[in-house]
Amino acid sequence: MPSLRLTAPALLAVAVCAAFVGTKLVGAAPQNQTTPPDKGEKIAPYFPTPEKIVDQMLKLGELKAGETMFDLGSGDGRIVIDAARKYKANAIGVELDDSLYKQSVDRIRNLGLSATARIIHGDLLKQDYSSADLLTVYLLPVATGLVTPILEKQLKKGARIVAHDFQFAAWKAERTVDIDDDGEGRAHELYLYRR
Repeated sequence: MPSLRLTAPALLAVAVCAAFVGTKLVGAAPQNQTTPPDKGEKIAPYFPTPEKIVDQMLKLGELKAGETMFDLGSGDGRIVIDAARKYKANAIGVELDDSLYKQSVDRIRNLGLSATARIIHGDLLKQDYSSADLLTVYLLPVATGLVTPILEKQLKKGARIVAHDFQFAAWKAERTVDIDDDGEGRAHELYLYRR
């Protein structure tokens, strides 16, 4: 009997479709209607990056001590926390969701990382990334398409971008890394871009 290879993009796509169908069937208001208009619109679901993948993303991005890194759609802050704690980077997350923002800020404070890690509570499409040496993203293609022109305008020469599972359609990856098992039975792909 052939084995079924579960990929993170497939699972994420199923989760997004299920949430969309559930919203339509039940008649619930879309999540972004609860977000104040000036704060931004939710363009990505929360799907946590496994710890093994977090480390691989930061290694692939060649993060060095003292560099500035941003995690777009930082969720519970795990990438920001690892970047500050393990790599001694100036780590910044951008998170729109109120609950995830609060959770990540609390974790950073409890770990004593407030001097090197912080979370911006806001829309990732309305931030300044000009100081970034590295950006990490786990965004669906529609979101990477929206952020691409912003990054093309703002990123300095040599800045690195590591995308998890979903490529930037407008750019050619410098390097691709396949991870067959994340420790949870799922396969992933990482893409490294350089401006």
